[in-house]
Amino acid sequence: MKLELYQIDAFTESIFHGNPACVVPLKNWLPDEILLKIARENAVAETAFFIDNGNSVHLRWFTPEIEMDLCGHATLATAHCLISILNYQSDRIIFETKSGELTVEAKDGIYYMDFPSRMPVPSTLPDSISRSLNIQPKEVFKARDYVLVYDSEEDIQNIKIERSIFDLINLDPGGVVVTAAGTDCDFVSRYFTSQSSILEDPVTGSAHCSLIPFWSSRLGKDQLFARQISERGGQLYCENKNERVIVAGKAKTYSMGYFWIE
Repeated sequence: MKLELYQIDAFTESIFHGNPACVVPLKNWLPDEILLKIARENAVAETAFFIDNGNSVHLRWFTPEIEMDLCGHATLATAHCLISILNYQSDRIIFETKSGELTVEAKDGIYYMDFPSRMPVPSTLPDSISRSLNIQPKEVFKARDYVLVYDSEEDIQNIKIERSIFDLINLDPGGVVVTAAGTDCDFVSRYFTSQSSILEDPVTGSAHCSLIPFWSSRLGKDQLFARQISERGGQLYCENKNERVIVAGKAKTYSMGYFWIE
């Protein structure tokens, strides 16, 4: 069986930046174990598989280890693939996903993703996470992900994870996001996932489902500009809409091709 494969860098307008995702169009769903094997072979943080049903698009996301409940950068990559490469007939796409109906609208090269809001609540940090960090957070919150708040962007840049300790805990499907107010943006973050093939995710759209309502409340504003300051880096245009959040960004096509499965 011959399948199409697109690799797209999300939350960036430059190749080799942002978060790479693979996008695979399907006519019918393959067995889950095959989807997982394809994601492992692709060896990026997420592979998105979709079926265009006409009025909506059924979308699923796989890491090399598991199927995810929500992935921002692979959703953005899929929207970019449909609109910019596959000539989708509308600038508005309705995705049917494990997290419900997600809408993406494209305007002037920016993809606006309508996601659920996940306001984090005060929490305590598990010992294995605390011991893995070289700098301890000032505050700890949790929604799907642990949200660790620090004093400065410099702290976020200097965070190091002792992986042998960090991997003692299983957080599926979540992770740990570290965040602080930004120097040239509203807030910055980095994102780490334990027991995964990729420790630090370059740009994590789904984490902003918690970061947006948190920083909106703390800064007293609904329109926010964020940077994820991983090695690759990425930029996110954000809006708090109470029960929903808008996570937006640009994308750049890296490659297009085919692969074969038996």
